[in-house]
Parts: sequence; structure tokens; C-alpha cells
Amino acid sequence: MKDHDQPARTRFTVDLSAYPDLVVIYLGLRVNSLRGLFPALQFGPKLKQVVKENPAGLLRHEMLFFSLYPLHLGIRQYWRDFESLERWARSSVHAGWWKSFVQRPTGYGLWHETYFIRGGMEAIYGDVPPPLGLTSFAPIRPATGAGFSSRSRLQVAGEQTVAPPISESEIPPRDVPHPE
Repeated sequence: MKDHDQPARTRFTVDLSAYPDLVVIYLGLRVNSLRGLFPALQFGPKLKQVVKENPAGLLRHEMLFFSLYPLHLGIRQYWRDFESLERWARSSVHAGWWKSFVQRPTGYGLWHETYFIRGGMEAIYGDVPPPLGLTSFAPIRPATGAGFSSRSRLQVAGEQTVAPPISESEIPPRDVPHPE
């Protein structure tokens, strides 16, 4: 086949000027034991329902598959701004999921990494062994005090508009893992 017989390739980019405060968040669920398999399989339908409700500020929702063993599923979401993401995370069904997860062992781990178009990143990992994402190269710290909320980890100006689903004092202490 000659070069001129090759199919045309497409190459393009996007204009994000209409989204000056765009936030991208990756969320993952990793099954750590058989006990975590059933809750993991229930998340897909629950997430589809949440997306169907079209939360204010959610621009795109995509399901991801990280690995079969251990089973590691995830989502990527694009949000118009941090305030929309924070409002949804603290007042929706997500708040109930997070509160339930942090109050008792579940057989699975949850994590998220958040990226801002204007710069800045933050992450939290719960019951997920390193190395994963940013934990593979950045120092690991407890998610307490200034590390407790996304807003404080990102140093976002302004006041939170919705209270966290659970206070730091309500969460049982757990050890911070050390990379192997």
C-alpha cells in the first residue's frame, strides 16, 4: 500500500476557554477482599442513577476499568468548577457512601485524585495500598487536620457551602500505610 492510499488521520484539540475553572476528578474502588466484591458490583448501577439525575456542574462522566485482579474500577468526571463538585460530593448520595466507608471496614478501598485546569492537585486514599497514583512518588501524609478535606488540601479560597458528610472526629483512627 502506498502512502497516498493510507486512510486520513485526524488530529484535533479542544478550546477550554469556556471552562476557566474546570476540574477533573478520578475516583477508584479497589476490592481488597471477597467481602468487598458485592459492594463494588453495586456501585455501577448507583453511579448510573446519580449521573442520570444530572447534577449541576457535571459536564462528563466516564466509567473506567483499571484491573481484573485485584478488581479495580473507577470513574473520571469533568466538573465546571470546584464548588459544583464539592456541593455534589457533600450533599448527594456520595456523602452517604463516603460516611459509610470511613466509619467501618468494608473489604474495598476508595481513592480520588483531583486536577484543576488553573493548577493544583489533591488526592485521598482510603484502604488502598500504595503505590497507586500520586502515592507512587509523593510522600504519604495522614488525611487529618489540613489534609482532611479536598478544599483545604487544594487551598481553595472561600468558605465551604455545604458541611462535610462526616466530621474528622467521627472517623476511627487508622494507620498511614508505608510504601513497600
